[in-house]
Amino acid sequence: MKFKLFFLLFLLITSLQAQVKIISWNLENLGKSKSDTTITFIANTIKDYDVVAIQEVVAGYGGAQAVAKLADELNRKGSKWDYVVSDPTSSSAYKTERYAFLWKTSKVKRVGKAWLEKKYHLEIDREPYYATFEYNNKQFTLANFHAITKLRQPETEIKYFKFLPEQYPNLNLIFLGDFNCPQSHTVFNPLKSMGYLPVFVKQKTSLKKECKNGNCLASEYDNIWYNQKVAKIDCGVIHFYKNFNTIMEAKVISDHIPIWFEFSLN
Repeated sequence: MKFKLFFLLFLLITSLQAQVKIISWNLENLGKSKSDTTITFIANTIKDYDVVAIQEVVAGYGGAQAVAKLADELNRKGSKWDYVVSDPTSSSAYKTERYAFLWKTSKVKRVGKAWLEKKYHLEIDREPYYATFEYNNKQFTLANFHAITKLRQPETEIKYFKFLPEQYPNLNLIFLGDFNCPQSHTVFNPLKSMGYLPVFVKQKTSLKKECKNGNCLASEYDNIWYNQKVAKIDCGVIHFYKNFNTIMEAKVISDHIPIWFEFSLN
């Protein structure tokens, strides 16, 4: 009886907290190369989440249009969705891209405009893209990021993230995306010392060229970093590639799996 009462009290307290489910996905070259069937598959994969952060939207023609098609497809799934797409990132030396956010308007509302990082846009090739959302009168700001590749040393960009909480002292920052770098790297130590925690530890998120003995994942690249203003409830990854006969077929969707995080706002 005591256990039942405790459990019911826990459910009541949890229900009173602001709970949000976000999902982050590097959708490799999201643009005109993605067919309607692919867009539908992506929509079915992400439709149960409240906010979606996407990396690797094509900067040229077709990128923003693909996000619009994805939002339109999501709107056929029973909930009203809105979206925003960034300008192309400012990189001139590397591959410029766009970012995107999509969200259920019945669950959260966007506060103000989304923006690309201005101060460190020269130091970071594909500078983070921010958007602030509100749920039950509490706000959080997602910093959507896609680092340069491992061969180009993403830690040379990530080292600037330690300055961002001070740059935005009034924002509840949550960093998410494809860091091309594992959370165990020392470049994340300054964020950890500020109280930031990675949602995932030792979770591989990129796809191998081919599966070996049922192992299809290669590297710990994608993650979500949160602070003490956020209480972790649940998290996970979606092994979408298991819906396909081969890894090459799955890579038509992406070479990364989506990661998700459910949390309450303290």
